[in-house]
Order: sequence, then structure tokens, then C-alpha cells
Amino acid sequence: MMNGKVSLGGACARAALIAATTLGLAACSETMGGMNPSAKVAEVEAGPKAQETNSGNIESLTEVIQRNPRDPAAYNTRGVVYAKLGRYSNAVDDFSHAIELDPHFAGAYTNRALAYRQMKQDDQAMSDFNQAIAANPNDASAYLGRGNLERAHGQYDQALADLNQAIRLNPEGAQAYHARGLIYQRQGANAQAITDFNNAIDRDPFAGAPYQARGQTYLTTGQWQKAVEDFNAALNVDDHNAAAWTGLGLAYEKLGNRAKAMDAYRSATSLNPGDGEARAGLARVSAG
Repeated sequence: MMNGKVSLGGACARAALIAATTLGLAACSETMGGMNPSAKVAEVEAGPKAQETNSGNIESLTEVIQRNPRDPAAYNTRGVVYAKLGRYSNAVDDFSHAIELDPHFAGAYTNRALAYRQMKQDDQAMSDFNQAIAANPNDASAYLGRGNLERAHGQYDQALADLNQAIRLNPEGAQAYHARGLIYQRQGANAQAITDFNNAIDRDPFAGAPYQARGQTYLTTGQWQKAVEDFNAALNVDDHNAAAWTGLGLAYEKLGNRAKAMDAYRSATSLNPGDGEARAGLARVSAG
């Protein structure tokens, strides 16, 4: 799926407009079982370098729009960059303008839905995912987005149907497998959850969330050493993930390694002092 990253300059600007049509989805970063890192929906670059790059792209894209005021792709692409800057209201305005110019622009509906989700406007997001699918029934990203929204609201049957469709349309996409695995995990279908997390990891081995989710399932099924390996893999991607440190602490505690469990719990509580599970674990191993 296209991630909407653009770097415009001279003759490359128009090509970038066509290529960058859909926001990156990261909605699967939630995990079940009480281990829930910050939930993201539309991928947003952070840091001063990314901010500077995207701000420059806004200027370039605005010039492109001024030269092509009737081009919906231009507004859609600038909306993607606004979203990456966290300027969701501006992004919604641009996606709306793209839709006004082309009412059948499925990517703009999907992008606007993702921006609405970031703004906690889920009803509008659902309406836009529906419009995207009506405009293009083969838009895998719209089924993925709608499935994640349904999952967030506990509508698991509808979410499974949408995620199954997303996988049929884009069998190499990691995120739909991860999202479906989270539902199976929630339903206690652990073998199916692990299979889906395996598929997600095979397709994107550099994403941390599927390792963390699989590690949680390994904890549930008593596979402590495998859980250690997965939580460590998640921490290799992001060592500021308090929930992964908590999971690692639990796995080491189950293996009887009090020293490593204590270190992991301490890391978790340092990153998230409000993590009750980590605090309780630290108290157990300290007293043991």
C-alpha cells in the first residue's frame, strides 16, 4: 500500500501527486489482553527532520495546486502531507476538496476517514469508508480501515468479514493479518491468532506490534521462552515500548528468572509509572 511520502521538486512533482494517494495505516498497533500501546490510525512522521521535510512539501504542493486548481490528486496529496504533520483539520479540508472535484475518488474517502479517526470522529470515518468501498469495491485499504474501526467498537463479526476481504484483495499486506489476529486473540482462538501474527511478521518483519501481539498469545498459552523472544523482537524495534517490557517481565517471571524479570518490570514502570501490571510484577519478584 502506498504510504503517501512525497518529495517534490521540478518535474517530479506531478509524478509524486499520482503516486502518493493513500495514507499509511498503522491502526493495528493496539494489542489485546491489557497491553495496549498508543493506538495510531494514520501514520504520522515525527521529529524535526520529518516536520521540516513535510513543511517544505506543503509549499511545493500548494504551488502545484495553484497551477492545477481542478486536479483532485493535488489536493489529496497535500492532504496526506497535512496528516503527516498532524494537521488533520487541514487534511480533511483537502480530502473534501478532492472529493468535490471527483466524487468517485476512493482514495480520498479512505484518507479522509483515517483523518476523521485521528480526530475521534468515528461516525464520519465509517461513512467515508463506506463511500470508498462503494466507489471502488476492490480498495483493500478501505476494507482494512473499516475493519479496524469495527474492531475498535467490538463489532468483531463485521470486522472479520472486512479484514478477510482486505486479505483477499491484498494477500501480501501485513496489517490485515495482524488486525485479524488481534480479533482471534480476543476470542481465545490462539492457534489462529498465532498463524495470523506469523503471516504479518513474514510480510513485514520490521514492524514491532505483531511480535508483541504474538508474545502476548504465547504468554496466554504458556510458551514462556517464545514469549521472551517475541517481546525482545518488539523491543528491538522500539525500546520505549512499556507494554513490551511488561510482557517480557511476565515471561521471565514465569521462567523463574527473577533478575531479568525485575529489570524488565523496572524498565516498564520507568516508561509508564501508571502500569499497574508492571508494578505488581515488580513487587512480586522483589519480595520473592
